[in-house]
Amino acid sequence: MAGGIGSRFWPMSRTSYPKQFIDILGTGRTLLQQTYDRFLRLCPPENIYVVTSDAYTHLVHEQLKDIPKENVLAEPARKNTAPCVAYASYKIAKMNPDALTVVAPSDHLILKEDTFIKAIRSCYKKAQDENCLVTLGIKPSRPDTGYGYIQFTESSGEKDPRIKKVKTFTEKPDLEMAKFFMSSGDFLWNSGIFIWSVKSIIEAFDKYEPELSAMFKEGIPNYNTPAESDFIKKAYTGCKNISIDYAVMEKADNVYVRSSIIGWSDLGTWGSLYDHIKKDENQNAIVGKNVMMYTSNNCIVNVSKDKLVVIEGLDDYIVVESDNIILICKKQDEQQIRNFVNDVKSSKGEKFI
Repeated sequence: MAGGIGSRFWPMSRTSYPKQFIDILGTGRTLLQQTYDRFLRLCPPENIYVVTSDAYTHLVHEQLKDIPKENVLAEPARKNTAPCVAYASYKIAKMNPDALTVVAPSDHLILKEDTFIKAIRSCYKKAQDENCLVTLGIKPSRPDTGYGYIQFTESSGEKDPRIKKVKTFTEKPDLEMAKFFMSSGDFLWNSGIFIWSVKSIIEAFDKYEPELSAMFKEGIPNYNTPAESDFIKKAYTGCKNISIDYAVMEKADNVYVRSSIIGWSDLGTWGSLYDHIKKDENQNAIVGKNVMMYTSNNCIVNVSKDKLVVIEGLDDYIVVESDNIILICKKQDEQQIRNFVNDVKSSKGEKFI
């Protein structure tokens, strides 16, 4: 899934060039390319599909030259993750009704890739043997209020003891609730990575979102033909805006979660990025060739290679320069960035968004 705009990473992430297409970690590969590289260990390029906004298909083709052009699915509107999953599932099911699929965001960080591959293969086995929906859950390392949580119950008879039956899903909790979840020991972070057969997810859509299912089922004669694009434009005009979590996962009774420690982050904010960049002796995380820091501590600085930036006297700040925009913001106030973006849009127009 590569259709988001990443507004919390403004000004580096823009509507025209969002974060999944940027080398935000300074590794030489964009987040989308890193995700693609990871999944090449699980399947060949021709089995990798990217669902993105029709405004970004050219970026996908530029960055992933080895996947077939027909494997880039263009969404004419942003309608959240359920329509995205339904579209890809019905398209794949027409080609291979026995397919197993992994649904993954294109902009997440996974540091322990060998462990990740092992976890996905275990979930493959579960999804192949049973009519079930599986998600990866991340063992919490702190009471984070920015993630959704999954409560599990102990299951007997599982071949993989890390796979548990899901009891409840909880959206982003307040701090006290997050602390309770952390201490209880039966909650995991919701990674947003799902594993299932196309048969199982289509059956779930039929049961829990019949209207959405019917809309995409109507396109079966059109998938993988020249008529697909026109059909999808029509379908997205009428389908609801809803996440796969709300549409299916929170309603279904055959949902399982595999507890995983894979070095995961959804890289949702500058603060989360700070945790994954090498620090200097003053705990400053710097991306940029010409940054000079004086009496500054615990900052994250991300600037283009050709800019000289001199910073003095800042503690716990975000400093980002991108394409003639500079953002300077306290790390503790990073949730305000979306408000800054809205204010810029209303007072300065679309030029800077």
